[in-house]
Amino acid sequence: MALSGISGCGAISLCHPLDVLRVQMQTTGGTVVYRNTMDAAMKIYAQSGLVDGLYAGLSASYLRQLVYGSIRIGVYSNLLERAKMSSPSSSPDFATKLGIGCIAGGIGSFIGTPTEVALVRMTADSKSPVDQRRNYQSVLDCLSRIIKEEGVTQLWRGASPTVARATLLTSCQLGITSELKGKLIQSGYFGKDGQMYHGLPMLFTATLCSSFVANLVANPFDVIKSRMQYTSSYNGMLDCAVKSIRAEGPMVLYSGFTPAFVKLAPFTVICLTLADKLTKALTGKDAL
Repeated sequence: MALSGISGCGAISLCHPLDVLRVQMQTTGGTVVYRNTMDAAMKIYAQSGLVDGLYAGLSASYLRQLVYGSIRIGVYSNLLERAKMSSPSSSPDFATKLGIGCIAGGIGSFIGTPTEVALVRMTADSKSPVDQRRNYQSVLDCLSRIIKEEGVTQLWRGASPTVARATLLTSCQLGITSELKGKLIQSGYFGKDGQMYHGLPMLFTATLCSSFVANLVANPFDVIKSRMQYTSSYNGMLDCAVKSIRAEGPMVLYSGFTPAFVKLAPFTVICLTLADKLTKALTGKDAL
C-alpha cells in the first residue's frame, strides 16, 4: 500500500492538470463554457494561471492517492497473491482478476470518497463566478469547512457513483493489466519472460490498453460523480443522470472523455509501472 501511494503521487504530479480539465468540463454551472479540451486548458490558464488554475487542488489529489490509490492497488496485490498461493499449479483466471479488482476498487473508493469530494470542489472552484467561489486554501481547509458548513455526511456525497466508477475502473485497469501482462509474457514478443528493456515495453502496452477500456466503461459514472460532488442540486445518481441527459443529451455522459483518457493513460502507465517495479525490487513479488 505504501509503495502504491508513492507511485500514485509520482504519477499525479505530472497528470494533475488533466484531472482539472476533466472535472471542469464535466461539471455544470459557472460563467465559462468550454468548446473542447484545448479551449478549456487555455481559458483556465488565462484566468487563473498554472498554480491556481491547472494545478488547483493538487494537495487533494496527493491525499486521494495516499488513501484511495494506496488501498486499491495494495488490496488488489494482496488478494492476487493469495489467489496465486491457493492454486500454485495455475494462475488466477481473468474473471478472478476482474473480481479482485472490483473488491479493491470498491473498498478504496468508499474510504477515499472524502478526498474525491475535496478534489472536485477544489479543481472546479475557479469555474464559478468570483463572488461564489469557496477559495479553499488546502485540502485540510476544504475538508474542515465541508464538515463545519455542510455536515460530516457531505464528505461522502456522491459515494454511490464514486464507488460504482472505481469498482468498474479498477476492475478493468488492474484486472486487464494483469491478464495482458501474462499473455504478453507468453507471446514472447517482449523477450524472455517479457523482460526486453527491463519489461518496460510490455508494461506500457498492458497498462495503455487497460486504461482505454477502463475509461470507456467508467466515464458515465465519472460525469455523474463529479456533478453530484460539485453541487447539491441532485437527488441521487438517477436524478443526476436524467436531468443531465434531458438538458444536454445522452452524450453528456461522455463529456470530458478526452482529458479523462489523456490523463488516465499516462497516469496508469506511470503509476502501475512504478508500483510493479518498486514492489518487485523491494519484495521480490509482482504487484500486478
